[in-house]
Amino acid sequence: MSSASSLTLCGAIFDAPAKQKLFDKLEQEMADPDFWNHQGKNQKILQERKRLEQSLNQEKAVAATASDIETLFSLAREGEHVLSDLSAEMKQFREKLSALENSMLLSSENDHRAAIITIHPGAGGTESQDWAQMLERLFLRWAEREGFNTVITDRLDGEAAGIKFVTFEVNGENAFGLLSSEIGVHRLVRISPFDANARRHTSFASVFVYPQIEDDFKIELKTEDLKVDVFRASGAGGQHVNRTESAVRMTHLPTGLVVQCQNERSQIKNRASALKQMRAKLYEREMENRRAEEKKLEDLKADINFGSQIRSYVLAPYRLIKDHRTKLAIGDVDRVLDGDLSELQHAWLVWRKTGKTAAAADGKDDLPE
Repeated sequence: MSSASSLTLCGAIFDAPAKQKLFDKLEQEMADPDFWNHQGKNQKILQERKRLEQSLNQEKAVAATASDIETLFSLAREGEHVLSDLSAEMKQFREKLSALENSMLLSSENDHRAAIITIHPGAGGTESQDWAQMLERLFLRWAEREGFNTVITDRLDGEAAGIKFVTFEVNGENAFGLLSSEIGVHRLVRISPFDANARRHTSFASVFVYPQIEDDFKIELKTEDLKVDVFRASGAGGQHVNRTESAVRMTHLPTGLVVQCQNERSQIKNRASALKQMRAKLYEREMENRRAEEKKLEDLKADINFGSQIRSYVLAPYRLIKDHRTKLAIGDVDRVLDGDLSELQHAWLVWRKTGKTAAAADGKDDLPE
């Protein structure tokens, strides 16, 4: 994608005024003296504020560099010798623009989290097991390039070569968001090093990535979010229970959850019991949401089969890597296999956000599958 088209994309998606407005809102919340009394909530706000600040600073840096480039072009048109300066500024511009694009494209709920990655070979014995090990090396090298820490938690070697499976953590900001581009079946076409007749073989391996979810959910009930109604209790309990408005019905306005308690004589005790019930219901609601998200991930994993590859790595008879979702093709195969996934991941993030393929962004026809 050209710098000009990338800058246009940034303007369409970034929406700096909206992010600045949200940043200012978070600043106001942090100014509240009561802010630091809620550890679970304030940590999330601090993290969100940090991400917004970084994104806004990147946008400002890109705008400043673009302005410098315009000035240099004006000087060049007037006959000034600024070619070397212009070349240096253009290089900086591309680097800053790439960082800005990634920050704005990594916007899904779990994108900022660390990741857990698993690799399994497909059918084919040694061939696919060797390909799975090549992918393991690729992702470990990528993590090293990005400055992420990795921990292999489970691994089983193949009998002759390669691996039967591997699972490892990738710890760092945005690891899951970037590695989400790798979920699916990866296809390798090459002259087999295990075939005495040097025939061409096709191998498959599946890659799956989970976000590392911390158990940091805490229930916070705000007074303004609760509607409390009191009424006379019914049923057994004695004259006092039936004669006074000791029963409590509590409604959580944001979710519509309702609990009520009337077994105690004291309204205060019934209120306390209702609060416990409400916290429990909210916790279960959150757990249900998390289970639903996990099921989505599992459903995606179940859809992975060895006839629906997301990417092909062809080493013979020609050398080309082709992503079948984004239509991005890269001829420098060795660079990618050595861990440079930046172009492929960026093209996938753009495709996920906008639906535009790399070929469409550059105004080219799609390459054949």
